[in-house]
Amino acid sequence: MGILSELKPERVMYYFEEISKIPHGSSDTKAISDYLLNVAKSLGLQASQDEMNNVIIRKAGQGCTENAPVTMLQGHMDMVCEKESWSKIDFKSDSLELMIEDGFITANGTTLGGDDGIAVAYALAILESKSIIHPPLEAVFTVDEEIGMLGATNLDKSSLKSRYMLNIDSEDEGVLLAGCAGGMIATVKLPIRREERKTDNPLLKLSISNLKGGHSGIEINKGRANAIVLMGDMLKRIKESVPYDLISIDGGAKVNVISRECSALICVRDESDYELLHKVLKNAQNDYRNEYKEADDAIEVTIKKAAEDEFDNIDITKFFSNSEMENIIKLLLRLPNGIQKMCKEPKGVVQTSLNLGIISTSETEVKLEYCVRSSLNQEKEELYQDMIQIADKSGATTEKRGEYPAWEYKNDSTLRSIMTSAFEEQYGYKAKVEVIHAGVECGIFADAIDNLDVISFGPDIKDIHTPRERLDIASVQRTWEYILRVLEGIAKSN
Repeated sequence: MGILSELKPERVMYYFEEISKIPHGSSDTKAISDYLLNVAKSLGLQASQDEMNNVIIRKAGQGCTENAPVTMLQGHMDMVCEKESWSKIDFKSDSLELMIEDGFITANGTTLGGDDGIAVAYALAILESKSIIHPPLEAVFTVDEEIGMLGATNLDKSSLKSRYMLNIDSEDEGVLLAGCAGGMIATVKLPIRREERKTDNPLLKLSISNLKGGHSGIEINKGRANAIVLMGDMLKRIKESVPYDLISIDGGAKVNVISRECSALICVRDESDYELLHKVLKNAQNDYRNEYKEADDAIEVTIKKAAEDEFDNIDITKFFSNSEMENIIKLLLRLPNGIQKMCKEPKGVVQTSLNLGIISTSETEVKLEYCVRSSLNQEKEELYQDMIQIADKSGATTEKRGEYPAWEYKNDSTLRSIMTSAFEEQYGYKAKVEVIHAGVECGIFADAIDNLDVISFGPDIKDIHTPRERLDIASVQRTWEYILRVLEGIAKSN
């Protein structure tokens, strides 16, 4: 028996646990895609899989009116694969180690994949049921949502007949999302010229770690630090006091995650400067903890002799030229990061932001990857053009990919009326209807399908995209009951 076998709703928990056994990180979705096809086949349902591994499963209505509108159940298969430094898990081959703690489902030292495995589990439980009342269904499972919504963007939507779309990819029970920001991934590439230097001094690994991180859209307004941006400041501070050479700088794991860790390989030119170096680091750590004391107060700045396996595939006899080191520091400090503008209405909502999620070094270039978001497409493009101008001054190039449109709020939404009524009937109070500063696939579908009426919602999931991610068990049950109530309401409508 599985660890979730005693939990309700039973079939939802069964499928969630089955999914957790299958590697399904972004760009690694073939196995879970095939699993979904096999489930559809076992249920005798029509299903298709495209070249990207997107899957569509169709099911006729049950207990519905003759003209009940076709309704889409939609979520994504891929998960963000983040883990603690001590975790030995291989996301390419290992199952997640699920645990139950204080009313939550978690994974031992890793992200859980509740975002968005719970949507897949809900949909499969509905598709297999012969008693749930529901309209004709199109269950659409997309891939690579976490790296730019690539699956939804490239899915052939011409065969979809849905009038309503239930996107189960939100993390706050009681909140119905009715609009979101558009976005893109912007990549800045700085060519580097290396110079050969001979020194007997050891390579040192400079690290900034123990940050909280988090979702670069939903949690961008929480004032958390970005490890990569701090590293730019750290390298500048050291340069002002201690001569050193830079070999590489690498940090972050996902472009849509606020980076929790960043490291640089450096070589101090004079060993007599080590004491001063440690003083600079200690002062910086104190400054960072003080600056972020309300949101990220445990930041660690450390340095140690680099282990040999920490510079595999790097020619350690060749360092950045002085000009290239200056350029990368300038880029890290001058390129914008974080919130750029807040909405006038609704108040308290981020309108435009960007997040430096990944930095990586090769022999010939340093690459910075940003997630850019805005509820105004024009403002998103203007921010990208600003990045181009700043990057160009340092000799860097900029390109974008994975661009997706904003999902605009509908003033007149029949689906929203059905869902708000169903919510009040079940919970006894009104649901919150919000527009958020995070990318969901709704805008891509709404842009492609005329008059598609869309709402995004889901159970409570805490600290998504981090190893602290946890799924509220009671909330999963309540949201399941709510989904069934909504489906019945749609099934009996015309």
